[in-house]
Amino acid sequence: MLPSTQTLMYIFVLSSFLHPAAIQVQITPTQGEISVGESKFFLCEGKSEFKRTSFNILFDFNLPPTEQSLPENRNYSPSYSFYVFKYESLNVPLKQPKRIMEVHMRLYLNSAVLSCPSNLCNLEYLELRVIRSLLCSPLLVLVRFKILSNGHLQIRGIKKTDEGMYNCEARVTARGEIDFRMMKVIVNVLPTIRARQSEVNATADVGSSALLACDADGFPEPTVTWAHNNVVLETGDKYSLNGDGSELEIKDVKKVDEGDYTCIAKNKAGEKTEEVSLNVFVQPKITFLINQSASEFDEQVTLTCEASGDPTPAISWSFGNRVFTEGEQSLDRNVVVRSHARVSSLTLKNVQFTYAGQYLCTASNSIGQDNRHMYLEVRYAPKILGSVTVYTWEGNPANISCEVDAHPGAEVVWFRDGLQLPNANTTNMKVYNTPTISYLEITPDSQNDFGSYNCTATNVMGTESKEFILIQAEVPSSPEIQQVEPFSSTAVVEFEEPVSMGGVPIIKYRVQWRSLGQEWTGREYDAEDGEITIVDLKPETTYEVKMSAINGKGEGESSTASTFKTQPVREPSAPKLEAKAQGGNSLKVNWIKQDDGGSPIKHYLVRYKATHVSDWKPEIRLPHGSEYVLLSGLDWNTEYEVRVVAENQQGKSKPGTLSFRTAVEPTTIPGTIPIIPPRASTHTSHRADRLPP
Repeated sequence: MLPSTQTLMYIFVLSSFLHPAAIQVQITPTQGEISVGESKFFLCEGKSEFKRTSFNILFDFNLPPTEQSLPENRNYSPSYSFYVFKYESLNVPLKQPKRIMEVHMRLYLNSAVLSCPSNLCNLEYLELRVIRSLLCSPLLVLVRFKILSNGHLQIRGIKKTDEGMYNCEARVTARGEIDFRMMKVIVNVLPTIRARQSEVNATADVGSSALLACDADGFPEPTVTWAHNNVVLETGDKYSLNGDGSELEIKDVKKVDEGDYTCIAKNKAGEKTEEVSLNVFVQPKITFLINQSASEFDEQVTLTCEASGDPTPAISWSFGNRVFTEGEQSLDRNVVVRSHARVSSLTLKNVQFTYAGQYLCTASNSIGQDNRHMYLEVRYAPKILGSVTVYTWEGNPANISCEVDAHPGAEVVWFRDGLQLPNANTTNMKVYNTPTISYLEITPDSQNDFGSYNCTATNVMGTESKEFILIQAEVPSSPEIQQVEPFSSTAVVEFEEPVSMGGVPIIKYRVQWRSLGQEWTGREYDAEDGEITIVDLKPETTYEVKMSAINGKGEGESSTASTFKTQPVREPSAPKLEAKAQGGNSLKVNWIKQDDGGSPIKHYLVRYKATHVSDWKPEIRLPHGSEYVLLSGLDWNTEYEVRVVAENQQGKSKPGTLSFRTAVEPTTIPGTIPIIPPRASTHTSHRADRLPP
């Protein structure tokens, strides 16, 4: 049987035909352990009492991978040729040997047999050298495995496949004596090492860990250790190693942990190392930012923000809604931002009091950002704001407001004609102060109380004075009626406000109307209503209308009367709808009566449905005085449409419409859930359809 692919065996056969004697074989060393790529000598000696008469050598070996495709045929025997050399002495193996003759060897599968001719049997030792080969490639095994002239077996370029048992055998054929020795060769393999990642990224100061890993192979199985800055790392508070040492966990990563870590794999054959780089990134952190102070009109003030982080953070500034970035300069060149390394400065030139306030410094990089505020204090002299004219009338209290902007805060004093107010002669005047406004309350007794009043504000930065004027208010001028839009029982009056308000706001408008030859009928409308609608008119009747404005001083003159004629009796105008949530899935729909068309409303007709279905709910009929309908038991989270029609003797109005969506069904006990969003509309756009409440 041929040797296995894992074992290479050399069998030395010594035959003697002359004298019976014991034969002994000794192999030195009895066991060898070498590493891949190395060479080693093994000595096999056969001892007997008689001189050898013949010498045969049998080589058993493994073919190299390129030779494995040889046909398994015993008749296939490529020939190798050797020179046989004779050495003068065992002690001088390095001397030039003498070539004796050329011999041949035949290759059968995995074995080669070389017979030594009888005229060489008395040689002390032989050396075989390959001189030619009939194969395409050299017989490498004869180069790596060699029996040297001094009796050593030399294995060169050792491989893991060379590991196994080696046998040296000697025999006396005539007597059938055999002796042999077995030697075990263990081949150690230098470790190979692979880093799973050559670079590992981590973020510092966030309590995170970094995992560095490498995988090692070799024989014997290598031990794996880690080193950083030439210091071997061990499991502890900072580091943790798994069972085989292939994984190193660095706990609570800091910036100082950055650098190269060495994975070391070591066994009997030697050691290998691999570097793994740990890159530690640091979130931005603002390290310096302090409040600043300046005075108005200073040449400049500089705000400084410093930040740490890796990568180096970019720093920006913001004030209110405005953002300032690196290299930015305002159009007036009064704001300049400059940055260098981790420091940014915001320079404000020609300091104004409006520069005062809170500034935000933001440092950001690819890892995160940090924000901090600082306050710029600007000291400036008082500045008095507000309207300088105030209107009132005798007996009506009026407040003159002196609003002061100053830092530090200012002291405010009122004067009239050089005298500080109030004083013993001014019982109808009072002063009220807040941190920023001083009020002078005056109740005029006579015309003498109207006129100029002085407000003076003072702080350490300076003084500011301003004159305020108290003016006698007048009644407003008359408004101007632009157009009257009549309907059957109502009319909408459109007008221009008075040219003169009299110095004080208009409170109300008085509107008067009459049919021709009749007494005036009047009503007051709040100025805030914005619309004036006359009601309770008779169809197909001619009317006159006039109006006046009223302020705190009194009522002004009336406008010129305008004439209009109401329309004939007709169907009502569409009601105006409004939605009010009632809680849960109920809705209250209110409506406001519009023009009744000159004929009393008989009733209201209400219909509603979900918008995704075609069928309406049964119609609801309500009496003429009704103002709302309550819809209950609606589906949750559903869009609905509501229509309300008013009907009189002449017929039905166009429908007032409203769309709404009910709330989502609650998972707990529902409270008051708004209906969102209500959308109301009518089919008419006449302003006459809307009445004041």
